[in-house]
Amino acid sequence: MSKVHQGHRARKRFGQNFLHDGGVIDSIVSAIHPQPGQALVEIGPGLAALTEPAADACGHLHVVELDRDLADRLESHPFLKDKLTVHRADALRFDFAALSKELGKPLRVFGNLPYNISTPLIFHLLQQLDVVEDMHFMLQKEVVDRMGAEPGSKAFGRLTVMIQQACEVTPVLDVPPGAFTPPPKVNSAVVRLRPLTTPRVEVKDRKLLNQVCLTGFNQRRKTIRNNFKELMTEADLESLGINPAARPETLSVDDFCRLANWLAERE
Repeated sequence: MSKVHQGHRARKRFGQNFLHDGGVIDSIVSAIHPQPGQALVEIGPGLAALTEPAADACGHLHVVELDRDLADRLESHPFLKDKLTVHRADALRFDFAALSKELGKPLRVFGNLPYNISTPLIFHLLQQLDVVEDMHFMLQKEVVDRMGAEPGSKAFGRLTVMIQQACEVTPVLDVPPGAFTPPPKVNSAVVRLRPLTTPRVEVKDRKLLNQVCLTGFNQRRKTIRNNFKELMTEADLESLGINPAARPETLSVDDFCRLANWLAERE
């Protein structure tokens, strides 16, 4: 258990669940494999369960922490204070690109993410992928399943398309509720996201791809023809090799990218 643990109570508004299972901690740090000289950034270090072994392995760590009490504890921590740069910030607004430029190297980002910000935070990082070497996140298992989903499955949706267009997705391990204090009501999992050097389909505008996904998956029971009728005709869909009668989750990641690029060319 982290030496920072004593006396801090998890805060609901920050979605805090603190990791305490030594075996799980070792497995996660081993999967991240921090090395000296790398630019490692931990989001939401909390009670330093991952921070301590990661900082020991790489020598110096940048951490982004919103909770003032926890930031104070980290900055005065007897074993960690000289190994950390604490950024007192909201990770959803943090400028990862500026930090990468300052350090002169790509970032390796990791964290046990609060469930209430995990998806928006990943979307925030997708906008800055050119400065990211890889990411390791503890998330709700259901979110990890959505990231790696195949077309045709219930889990396939906007998150799947946005992640798989840009990243290689590797599930690392499943984590039971009992590994946390307090135990969450859901199962968790760790995922590795590695930005693709060449995306599977180049997208002219990732924000437009997001909009296309929102439109496509807004009403999953409807056909592509119905969902996109304000944007394109049946003939347009057929010209892109997309069946207008198909349901959105049966399309591939590449199909959604083609739709976004077609719209980008017409804007």
